Amino acid sequence: MATSSKQYKAIGEDLWKGRTEKINAELFAMTYGALVVQLIQDYEDYAEVNKQLEKMGYNIGTRLIEDFLARSNIGRCADFKEAGEVVAKFVELPEESIEGGLWFSNVLCGVLRGALEMVQIRVEAQFISDVLRGDETTEIRVKLVKYLEEEVPVGDD
Repeated sequence: MATSSKQYKAIGEDLWKGRTEKINAELFAMTYGALVVQLIQDYEDYAEVNKQLEKMGYNIGTRLIEDFLARSNIGRCADFKEAGEVVAKFVELPEESIEGGLWFSNVLCGVLRGALEMVQIRVEAQFISDVLRGDETTEIRVKLVKYLEEEVPVGDD
């Protein structure tokens, strides 16, 4: 029997409340902001900064889902719809970064891509709109690319 979104929510809340170390949101925002500023200085190209943020997010997502599955003792999602149900601001951007194409929160696209790939779902994720760029809403489009075959590591058969 498939696990309902209410059950996933309850499991997630239990894990969040009891067994997850937390940090102050303002500290996280400042640290993340400093990271983005450093990437801008290093690459001097917003497209490359977006790529690096997405890559970092991907790595975060793979670790995030790995940790969640280990702690929650639940199985993988049955389909893309179920995965979407499970995956359920303290920033002002300079005008030049918006005009240059920076998606400050692009790390989230990578988190989604990495987490879903860990449960055998390959997706493309990209920002459509973001309140940080002056849009009314923040929207990330997640497109299913394909379901992946579960691979057994060499020597584990």
